[in-house]
Amino acid sequence: MGIVLRQSFKNTISTYLGFGIGAINTLFLYTNFLTDSYYGLVAFLLSAANIMMPFMAFGVHNAIIKFYSSFKSKTSINSFLTLMLFLPLVFIVPIAFIGYSSYDAIGALLSNENKIAEHYVWHIFVLAIAMAYFEIFFAWSKVQLQTVFGNLMKEVFHRVCIMILLFAVYFEWLTVNQFILALVGVYVVRMLIMMLYAFSIRFPKLKFQKVSQLSSILNYAGLMIIAGSVAMLILDIDKFMIGLMLENIEQVAYYSVAIFIATVIAVPQRAMHQIMMPLTAQYLNDNDNEALEDLYKRSSLSLLVISGFIFLLIILNINQLYEILPKEFTGGLFVVLIVSLAKLYDNSLGNNNAILFNSNYYKIVLLFGVLLAIMAIILNVVFIPIYGIEGSAFATFLAVFIYNTTKVLFIKQKFKMQPFSQASLKVILVIICIAITFYFWELPFHSIINIILKSILIGVFYIISIYKLNISEDISGQIKKYLRLK
Repeated sequence: MGIVLRQSFKNTISTYLGFGIGAINTLFLYTNFLTDSYYGLVAFLLSAANIMMPFMAFGVHNAIIKFYSSFKSKTSINSFLTLMLFLPLVFIVPIAFIGYSSYDAIGALLSNENKIAEHYVWHIFVLAIAMAYFEIFFAWSKVQLQTVFGNLMKEVFHRVCIMILLFAVYFEWLTVNQFILALVGVYVVRMLIMMLYAFSIRFPKLKFQKVSQLSSILNYAGLMIIAGSVAMLILDIDKFMIGLMLENIEQVAYYSVAIFIATVIAVPQRAMHQIMMPLTAQYLNDNDNEALEDLYKRSSLSLLVISGFIFLLIILNINQLYEILPKEFTGGLFVVLIVSLAKLYDNSLGNNNAILFNSNYYKIVLLFGVLLAIMAIILNVVFIPIYGIEGSAFATFLAVFIYNTTKVLFIKQKFKMQPFSQASLKVILVIICIAITFYFWELPFHSIINIILKSILIGVFYIISIYKLNISEDISGQIKKYLRLK
């Protein structure tokens, strides 16, 4: 766990820095510098691009991680990486032709309820390509066990740029339409910088030769399109469908704020995931089941401890936080609570996804994913017209809960391992006790001061509880290191 903790710690810092900047953008700058309609439009465009991204990447970013360590000679590695660079064009070129020839029809579909989205088809297409190739170049560096710079680009770079662009809108240096165009440019520049960094680690030597395991690679990459689509659908189908099904695109903005708050819980998992993916693939390729199980349990427990603390900070400060936001954005309290629970459960699974998508059982898991993605769409169709954004949040919660439970049971059956232990139960009990203790306790100060003071108290109680109960050797070791305890 040494390399995992070192790079995860650095990645966590950069990810939280990114989320801190994103919080300023999402909670304050977007809500004050753009109209609700245009904020909703931006959220809609990014969600649509995220849904398209797995198709544009053609599963290549997953295939690089799974198969790279199985190639041993320089020639075979170069042939493999050459294939990975050009394979996404198999999908991108036809989609570009379809988009060009059917632009009006696609625009009419996207603007069914909101005409404002009609003229942004190409924005979505370019965003999706930029996101796809960014992930490919990031995977290129991951397999060299270099994740810190890529994570910085993934979490911080574009948010800083967007902050600058939002201020440019505020000072009227940019119009809103120019802002949206510049936002697309930011994602393109991010992709190019990631490409240069990846090539600086291992410069590509193009070898157009037959690649061994070609059929396996293509099958895996193709199926990873489905896997990525399932993941993105569960993450973004709610915002996309709200934009399609509700007359007021402003609802996407309100929902996005609530989702962003809850998504902060996912930060540790995102940070640790960058290094866990290649390590898990290596253990699977080497048939090192003992190391794999150890990584599974340790990552689960570490993520549960860290994300449990963030979960407490959110649910115990949410009322004060909403007092700071514009009044129209405060209707997403239920969304925050229920999505936070889903994210906490998701984090507690550790490297569950890495095991499944890098094992020989990925096909059946993809079937589960497809069925659950369909269920998520159906649930959104049912609940959004009745309950609006709260119905969409409940649909997302159900889909994520069932999907994750299915994955845990599948790994237990096939690998004879599961992530939870008595220590996991102790963490849950600590979370419940602190939640009950602090939920109804409000300090008589300004909201920001209340959040700071209450967060410090929660942190002290939580850290002491985790340390005294000696729940996690890894976490206790980090506490001793940074607090200089004996």
